Amino acid sequence: MPGRVLIVDDEQSMCELLEVDLRMRDFKTAWFTVAEEAFQALSRESFDVVLTDLNMPGVGGLDLCERIVANRPDIPVIVMTAFGSLETAIAAIRAGAYDFVTKPIEMNLLGVTLNRALQHRNLQEKVKRLSEAVARSERFGDILGSSAPMQELFDQLARFADSETSVLITGESGTGKELVARAIHRQSRRAEKPFVAVNCAAIPDTLLESELFGHAAGAFTDARGERKGLFLQAEGGTLLLDEVGELPLTMQPKLLRALEENVIRPVGSDQEVPFDVRIVTATNRDLETAVEDGRFREDLFFRVNVIQCDLPPLRSRGTDILLLAQHFLEIFAAREKKQVTDISKAVAEKLLSYAWPGNVRELRNVIERAIALTRYDRLGLEDLPEKICNYRSSQVFIGGEDPTELVALEEIEKRYILHVLQSVDGNKTLAARILGLDRKTLYRKLKDDKSTGDNSPVDPDTGNSATNA
Repeated sequence: MPGRVLIVDDEQSMCELLEVDLRMRDFKTAWFTVAEEAFQALSRESFDVVLTDLNMPGVGGLDLCERIVANRPDIPVIVMTAFGSLETAIAAIRAGAYDFVTKPIEMNLLGVTLNRALQHRNLQEKVKRLSEAVARSERFGDILGSSAPMQELFDQLARFADSETSVLITGESGTGKELVARAIHRQSRRAEKPFVAVNCAAIPDTLLESELFGHAAGAFTDARGERKGLFLQAEGGTLLLDEVGELPLTMQPKLLRALEENVIRPVGSDQEVPFDVRIVTATNRDLETAVEDGRFREDLFFRVNVIQCDLPPLRSRGTDILLLAQHFLEIFAAREKKQVTDISKAVAEKLLSYAWPGNVRELRNVIERAIALTRYDRLGLEDLPEKICNYRSSQVFIGGEDPTELVALEEIEKRYILHVLQSVDGNKTLAARILGLDRKTLYRKLKDDKSTGDNSPVDPDTGNSATNA
């Protein structure tokens, strides 16, 4: 690995000897016999590594090393000493030296040491560039991304964040829907007021109304006192109804009335209470399909879906995967107090080729796990889960060279429709768009017995045979 070496030794003969040998090994060199002159040269010229003697008159090797580390920490320093004691090595390392070699110099060993130092510097430069790329990447709040889908998302968010309009955030699980909701709140005129989030799927149906609207004293067993619901807790701010597609049908008309009238009625109370909150909803479900199937009220859908914000899956975000991986690496390395700075090329290739069904949440967990397991300053394949290392992209095979393997056109269509549905986690709106069909045509094909290959009913959410669900 060619590089430019600055040699510092008070003996000119030693400088000349090192220069001749290192140039034979393809290194470029310059040398000085006075440490102060060598330090000045660093500000005028470009060097990749410094090789300095330890004991010199005036400014010694350790002093020079400390000055270089303080002013040019990107340049590794290798110290030469005739006193190969442990104390000398410790002093050199404490001064910030990358490594040390003992005199008389064994040139093959010096060549290896210099190459390691150059590799170390190149790695630091690479990490710096990636970290700078993370810092330069466009952001909306805590959302990070440079890909085209994310740039479009940021532009959309900037246009409506400060409005009072209801927003429906859609996207696969793990894409960061709550993160987007919080960013919208922080960019709005309600930023100084509360942000309250509730997962509608995590609360039993019997308790959901009380959780949202509150209850009066004595409204039910154990209701010893009055309790404010989340609508009033979020007063003046933003209320996120996450997993809104899981709302029970009995609760949907009550929510619709609250949103239409801007009043709620606590459970067990005769009094209506006005509220002032901005409603943001989120779901990984296809609500249009849920409306068609009678599982979600159409009027409520139109009420929450004034503006729809679709979050792209991680697999469609290209090199954002590496930006996010570096971002999470820095977070977890600092937390675990580990000097992990980079990911290997092999790891980068695996991260880019993996489908990320769990999206950003899964990537975060993978990097956190890798930081916990790694024993080195760079993440390697051994630090990744086996499923990522062994991942192969799924393909739809429609035939082969053997005539007995060829299938009917109708069978090809069936397989491809199911493949697309699986790829988009059953989102029929997105699947229809990819297939170039309208939703009714896709729905008809899914209901057709011929499109399933048997007489089993089709699950309308996934397109899979219900008997295999």
